[in-house]
Amino acid sequence: MTTATPDVRVATGAGSARATRLRARRTYSVDKPRRSVTLTVLTAIVLVYSLIPLVWLLVNASKTQNDLFSSFGLWFGDEFALGSNVVDTLTYDDGIFVRWLVNTLIYVVVGAGGATALAVLGGYGLAKFQFPGKRAVFATVIGAVAVPGTALAVPTFLMFSQMGLTNTPWAVIIPSLISPFGLYLMWTFAAEAIPTELMEAARVDGASEARTFAQISLPLLAPGIVTVLLFTMVATWNNYFLPLIMLKDPDWYPLTLGLNAWNAQAATAGGEAIFNLVITGAVLTILPLIVAFLFLQRYWQSGLAAGSVKE
Repeated sequence: MTTATPDVRVATGAGSARATRLRARRTYSVDKPRRSVTLTVLTAIVLVYSLIPLVWLLVNASKTQNDLFSSFGLWFGDEFALGSNVVDTLTYDDGIFVRWLVNTLIYVVVGAGGATALAVLGGYGLAKFQFPGKRAVFATVIGAVAVPGTALAVPTFLMFSQMGLTNTPWAVIIPSLISPFGLYLMWTFAAEAIPTELMEAARVDGASEARTFAQISLPLLAPGIVTVLLFTMVATWNNYFLPLIMLKDPDWYPLTLGLNAWNAQAATAGGEAIFNLVITGAVLTILPLIVAFLFLQRYWQSGLAAGSVKE
């Protein structure tokens, strides 16, 4: 019977230990990620930094005007006045807040919805069809993404003033219809999400381009559409600078501009300080966005991940 020499046993033991360490390293996979204390601490700091303003907003929306200045900012006041603040916000100045909310919804539905539709059509065409000048269009889209919207606000105002569109809802809606980032996002998403072979099979079966788009391509683009819709909706809902220079009539203000007018009211001669209504109005303003994100979260996440892995 042959026995292993000590050197062989040592080598075998070292190899076994090395294999054990390698197997232990392999256990840290996607299903069992390696824990990092530093990453956990940094995530907690970012979480607290993000939640403190929201907590401050919710807590102070429940205070009266006097409690706002006499109590700690991150704790409740002597009187819980959330219900009365909501009622006063909705009824103040003949219910102008409700008018601002309706205006904002119009800008979002027409502006953000139209921007999403145009981005879907444009991105699909650019991704799946060949035509002269496609590289120039790509360069134009990339350049437009790099230009901030505030840089175009003044030239847009000058152009719209010549056309007589200022101080009208169209002055806010028309610029919102253009979303270079949404177009680029749908372009890249459509290029990965829709197999060209599937479109060719539909054409062989006699389907028209419109039918191919509606029945085959559009369902595959659903995650990307929701993602673009969320981005354009948030951008339009939070739009402030463009309405500021375009609108003079308070009846056409969006919520962002209206709440700023309420906030500045205390600084005017004889103006009434209504900071409790401003804070409560801010809470009511962000609620639709929170609901939209929670409702469309799964589509948004899948849309961001699409095309990130090559099969």
